[in-house]
Amino acid sequence: MTRTLPVRSILLSLLAVTALAGASHAASPLAQPTAMPPGMPAPKDVAFPGVIKLHVDATDLQRRIFRVRETVPVEGGKRITLLYPMWLPGHHSPTAPLADVAGLTVKADGQRVEWTRDPVTVSAFHITPPKGAKSIEVEFQFVSATERDQGRIVMTPEMLNLQWDSVSLYPAGYFTRRIPVEASVTLPAGWSFGTAMETASQAGATTQFKTTPYETLVDSPMFAGRFFKRLDLDPGAAVPVHMNVVADRPEALEIKPDQLKAHQALVQQAYKLFNSRHYDHYDFLLSVTDRMSGIGLEHHRSSEDGVGDDYFTDWDKTVPYRDLLPHEFTHSWNGKFRRPADLFTPNYDVPMRNSLLWVYEGQTQYWGYVLGARSGLISKAQALDAIALTAAVYDNTPGRAWKSLLDTTNDPIVNQRRPVPWRSWQRSEDYYSEGELIWLDADTLIRERSGGKRSLDDFAKGFFGVDDGSYADLPYAFEDVVKALNAVEPYDWASFLRTRLDGHGPGVPLDGVARGGYRLVYRDAPSDYQKQLLAMRKGQDFTFSLGFAVGREDTLSAVIWDSPAFKAGLTLGTRLIAVNGIAYDADRLKEDVTKAKTARAPLELLVKNGDHYRMVSIPYYDGLRYPHLEKVGTGEASLDAILTPRP
Repeated sequence: MTRTLPVRSILLSLLAVTALAGASHAASPLAQPTAMPPGMPAPKDVAFPGVIKLHVDATDLQRRIFRVRETVPVEGGKRITLLYPMWLPGHHSPTAPLADVAGLTVKADGQRVEWTRDPVTVSAFHITPPKGAKSIEVEFQFVSATERDQGRIVMTPEMLNLQWDSVSLYPAGYFTRRIPVEASVTLPAGWSFGTAMETASQAGATTQFKTTPYETLVDSPMFAGRFFKRLDLDPGAAVPVHMNVVADRPEALEIKPDQLKAHQALVQQAYKLFNSRHYDHYDFLLSVTDRMSGIGLEHHRSSEDGVGDDYFTDWDKTVPYRDLLPHEFTHSWNGKFRRPADLFTPNYDVPMRNSLLWVYEGQTQYWGYVLGARSGLISKAQALDAIALTAAVYDNTPGRAWKSLLDTTNDPIVNQRRPVPWRSWQRSEDYYSEGELIWLDADTLIRERSGGKRSLDDFAKGFFGVDDGSYADLPYAFEDVVKALNAVEPYDWASFLRTRLDGHGPGVPLDGVARGGYRLVYRDAPSDYQKQLLAMRKGQDFTFSLGFAVGREDTLSAVIWDSPAFKAGLTLGTRLIAVNGIAYDADRLKEDVTKAKTARAPLELLVKNGDHYRMVSIPYYDGLRYPHLEKVGTGEASLDAILTPRP
């Protein structure tokens, strides 16, 4: 039986305990942090002593494993630190697949040498070779993804994407441009490949490449496959350009003459825009596949481009793919030759800063659509439809109220490119497409102020077209961009840019659309371009009406913050079951949205979220709304001129 103490006794006991705790606390020192270990050796612009030999066996197609053997010159008895590349150009964040490195072993003169992972820089491996050792043998496997939820699929029974940064370690303490590497690869028998790397020799299925700096190696990936075709995009040119295509099946490689002509025109239109070449040869690496993961990644002398299996065979239905190659090709000038100063790093484990991605990616996004239209990869009408969709999306992005465009340049680091629940409110890498609108604005302003005598084309020639033939990086800062714009057309460009980079709306500035001779309007049917985009995504878009998009299995793939859907409590991942008492059907929902304009009756939706079903009511009466550009006036507008091929 528990004995009850008087209240006074309880209080006295508590006071005594508190006093004892205080005395104990006073007697014990507060915890202090453990000292951090020494940092990594700072990279120096000095030559690495020796040549690294790197071999990759890429023949294990069924298990999708790359087997790596690397010989690294060392000084016996002296610790060396090997790094796995984490901060890679074009990724804008430390997103390398370090977790897929497995089976790491090190030997010197046939004897095993233990390695120690750095407790802070976990991509660093410390190794102390025995005295007298002149090199170490490093072996590991890159166990690439076997399912898409594990990461990018980079190997299938038909093709592979070899990125040298994924399958190599490099020594700390040196600029990557000062580390020479002899690389080789063994591919499945009978396969062909495309790469910007230059071949030294071939023996059977093994290719040995010429010795090259590690920086160039990482910047020169490979596409290889069972079904392969190499196309000349600039026949007879002193500086060759090729498109290397791998596909799931041989039929997908069949390219019609007019399709080839458009890709060849892309090269010529780019030369007319930039008036220079900053490479001795260029290779588009194009995967036409539904099995290997897609990609769009720029390099100085090549690009990795991934499109669907139907890119050539269903040409009239793949328009939304076709700004990809113009975008990545533009990066050879904007992003590789000319690179923001705070994005240039001496090696791949020094953090990058993204403050100028609105130039690096935003202007490249702009030129992607412009060159797409000028080359005939997309029509002028399709380019206008794409611009309309971009303008509408950012004009209806409520997140601009709290988060500036400039701050979105940090999103690759902050979010690591993961999906987010409230994209329109959180924002995510909007420096691409909202940045595109800034450069449309600048282009039309230059044209207006100069009476059509000058344009952003002149900026491209003056800023990116310098030092023709040079491969060296040429960094730039904000002030350099402003100076180059003023050289084309004197204006307060610093304020122009700051207003758009730091502003909060409401709505996105659409001056470029207006000066271009068009206005953004909404109609009750999507454009042909948007229809193709929705078909490719297997979805439906009610973004500008109800405030949501529908993806696979009738599940909401996006919900706009503060929209009618948001106010009804709908979220990403909610499944539509019924509308107004009848099983959900996209066409029926469109009809009901249209009827609500006159009936003035709310839509009643039965939805499922997890194991929970509920009814929601959406009082929306403004009908279906899809964005279009409507021409103002007659004759050729400024935007028409921008999209017209250069003679």
